[in-house]
Amino acid sequence: MKAFRTLILTLLFFSLTPAALYAKTPDDQLIIGMNMNNLLSLDPAAMTGNEVVGIIANIYDSLVELDPNDLTKVLPAAAESWSVSDDGNVITFNLRKGIKFHSGNPMTAEDFAWSMNRLLHLNMAQATTWKSYGFTADNVQQMIRAKDPQTIEIELPKANDPKLMIYSLATLGSGSILDSKELMKHEKNNDWGNAWLTTNEVGSGPFKLDVWQAKDVLRISRVDDYWRGDAKLKRVIFRHMTESQSLRLMLEKGDIDIASGMSVPDINALKGNPDVEVKEVTKGTLYYVAMSLKNKQFENPKVREAVRYLIDYVGINQTIMPGYGFSHQRPIQKGMDSTLPDPGYTLDVAKAKALLAEAGYPDGFETTLRVLSDQPFINVATSVQSTLAQAGIKAKIMSGTGNQVYGAMRDRNFDMLVGRGGGGVDPHPHSSLRSIAYNPDNSDAARLTNFQGWRTSFYDKQLNEMIDAALLEKDAQKQKQMYADVQNRYDALYPAILPISQMIDSVVLRKDVKDYIPHPSSTTHLREVYKQR
Repeated sequence: MKAFRTLILTLLFFSLTPAALYAKTPDDQLIIGMNMNNLLSLDPAAMTGNEVVGIIANIYDSLVELDPNDLTKVLPAAAESWSVSDDGNVITFNLRKGIKFHSGNPMTAEDFAWSMNRLLHLNMAQATTWKSYGFTADNVQQMIRAKDPQTIEIELPKANDPKLMIYSLATLGSGSILDSKELMKHEKNNDWGNAWLTTNEVGSGPFKLDVWQAKDVLRISRVDDYWRGDAKLKRVIFRHMTESQSLRLMLEKGDIDIASGMSVPDINALKGNPDVEVKEVTKGTLYYVAMSLKNKQFENPKVREAVRYLIDYVGINQTIMPGYGFSHQRPIQKGMDSTLPDPGYTLDVAKAKALLAEAGYPDGFETTLRVLSDQPFINVATSVQSTLAQAGIKAKIMSGTGNQVYGAMRDRNFDMLVGRGGGGVDPHPHSSLRSIAYNPDNSDAARLTNFQGWRTSFYDKQLNEMIDAALLEKDAQKQKQMYADVQNRYDALYPAILPISQMIDSVVLRKDVKDYIPHPSSTTHLREVYKQR
């Protein structure tokens, strides 16, 4: 009996030691906790949202990448070199030899040309940008071609800045190179393999997909003999976690290595923990309030102007956005030479009421406000709902998943929305304007679903022409003034999208995770990440 009591006491002692109190993830695996509600498809042609971009970037190769520490610096990837013709109309990429897809098939220039052809024919979310450059399902095979197995030529369908085209290939994910032979084995009903690729992959990146269980777990594992050298980690596991407190507790315990999407209080609480590190990266993405011009009330510019004065910009940015973003009210991201100073809009209920009366709504009206059920979106929506009510606009909050919120926006079937979007991943003002303000074809059939301007049915012919002209201007000072004129006209039109904040992405990781560099364009590469224990 005495021996038994001794055994129990010994086991109890070891169970209470620090080593047992704290879990420890495997040395060769990275466990990432994140909200996967907006992870809807793994098809690079169909993807939307920042969450999937970081996964696609590690499964697929692109021709080029952007340096995370200097976005103006383009780095070689699957293409070892490239050049632009003297007239700026043709970009030639020289593909590396010896790259293989996960299937074992060799990568060729034809695979890239086929991938872009597929993108335009499917005409899903990621085709939008390329359509704005002038590419269509009818001309893409002529304009994007394989000159030989290692040489790709991209001819611009219309005048453009070739630098912007290269940036887009590096950041959007739509430039991912697909294994055409393998994917076509899974084609059904002329869908270019889209149904199958929603939950599968045909990449050549440092990791391959093992399993994806929606809103649960996604696992990728190291590919042997990757052309850059094998990734340092054997496996990366993404776990669906929506509760910030759970992320914090599991990070503190060591059950996960990295957490994203945490609330500001939990992030601040972890800043004093010697075992973790908080990394913040400024992104060009904007938090905004959007209105649909298909709605009769918001079609009226006086109503849109009134809403502009029914947002508590100061309160939102001081109490809700720290750790998520910082105050910004322009369509071009802050930090660019061409960005104008903020116009300084503030909450002014009396002015808003007067504008609503002029518009014929002295008592306000009822509407709906769609928003993700996650932070900080829901708190921003609650604030906006409260200040709208002060002028008589009764907005019913409709919270939901990314598909329910942004899906309705992509279908142009919403009233108001608190969201986050825009370009800004490219170090070029056109990237921001293209996503927020540009809308070259306002018809429903155009399906420019990746343009926030199209989603809101906001259209101004002159503004589009000004954006096009500024892109092509060669003189830097003239171009800067042209972008200033664009921002001033956008402001004067009482736009459908009202920027509130510019995004800060806070990622929290344990100190033993090394060489994790969060990328401003969300294309965070994990091939060099390792653990030092």
